Amino acid sequence: MAESKFDPQPIAAAPPSASADGGGLFGSGRPKLRLTSEYDSDTSIFFQKVSCKLLDNLAKLKLSFYNNGKGEVSEPQISFISKFFSLQYDVDERDAVVKTSLEIAPGVQFRAAHQVKARQGEVSVVADLATPAYKLELASAVPSVGMPKATFRFPLGEVSLEEKGVEEEEEEEEQKRTLLVNGILKSNVLNGLCTARYEEENWDLRYAFKDEHLTFVPSISLPSNVLSCAFKRRFTPSDKLSYWYHFDSDNWSVVYKHTVGKDYKLKAGYDSEVRLGWASLWVGDEDGKAKTTPLKMKVQFMLQVPQDDIKSSALMFRVKKRWDI
Repeated sequence: MAESKFDPQPIAAAPPSASADGGGLFGSGRPKLRLTSEYDSDTSIFFQKVSCKLLDNLAKLKLSFYNNGKGEVSEPQISFISKFFSLQYDVDERDAVVKTSLEIAPGVQFRAAHQVKARQGEVSVVADLATPAYKLELASAVPSVGMPKATFRFPLGEVSLEEKGVEEEEEEEEQKRTLLVNGILKSNVLNGLCTARYEEENWDLRYAFKDEHLTFVPSISLPSNVLSCAFKRRFTPSDKLSYWYHFDSDNWSVVYKHTVGKDYKLKAGYDSEVRLGWASLWVGDEDGKAKTTPLKMKVQFMLQVPQDDIKSSALMFRVKKRWDI
């Protein structure tokens, strides 16, 4: 449930909200301070996040950290996020990641990211070609190594060209630059979506058929010939069964899901690879945020039952609660 490190996302600017006192530094009509606390019984660690919006929602200031039962704090991070600029500072590492995004011309977007301690980053320019459905992106590492990576995006997928260094067998210190072509193509075939992904001389072919009650997704990787398939069947609006099978390893897994409204979900399943059966109960929307759930709280209870050692079964829970101050 913890957030990934060094991944601040710019937030869209919102129009100033009207208020009787004319607004202020924190704006009005919204909570001035938000505290979110998460606890996972499996690790016995809390994840805390304190945030507030500034300048009528034009920016957000956030402090996050972990703490255990002894009150010890770890991985504190401070973030400032706005539409055009964001900064995330790691207190322990004394390191910062700075990101910016600007529209330098109609249909032309400039983006840059820099990690201060490592003295490296990336700059990119994304431009619309004829229509917004067709885009060309040029991205280069800083300091620059080789030619920029070029990516062409279109309605049916994308194609990218990138230089990559390959070490020579005779002289390992020297690298030979080779041009790699990667891409993904999508097309509707027989009432389903066919996807072909090519990356570093490997193909991943996937076909997804879906209607109101049934989903069938076979896939194969080449040249390894790894074949798998997914099957999902919706019996009622509240009941759904999902099944996955991997032909190369004979591993399979199954999950049954029952929902009651949008705030209660019961799931049970089995994974043959780890020989583990499990059942979980979600109180609060599993995929939504805490602010959209009753009492702004999400709770998950999970029971895990190892097939080879039933006596070591474990009951775990996770809680996420938000307070608006």
